[in-house]
Amino acid sequence: MAWMPIEWVRRHPHAAVPASDLSPSLRIASNVLRALFIACLLAITLRVSMPQNETIWTFYDTPGDLIRIALGLAVCVWLVTHFFTAPPDTQRYRTWLYLGLAAVPFALICLIAVW
Repeated sequence: MAWMPIEWVRRHPHAAVPASDLSPSLRIASNVLRALFIACLLAITLRVSMPQNETIWTFYDTPGDLIRIALGLAVCVWLVTHFFTAPPDTQRYRTWLYLGLAAVPFALICLIAVW
């Protein structure tokens, strides 16, 4: 493959299309579904990472609760960073649209069940 010019790769029909060539309705729909999904995951993570036996101020008494809160905080920070990062190309917006249509109702059901 060393003989293939770089221009061939740039003109490849399956190459990523920049997000600037995206329709506004697809961008809005995928961003809303993505935000709802990540917000549901964030709420589920916050709820599950709370201490089981004590209040939030006595979490350091039990090592299991301390580990649970530390892991929950790490996952929440990771989710917040993804919440504010936009997908770079059109295909990822489409993926979030299709994934969001299936995943958001499931995440809402899980959120209601956990709460």
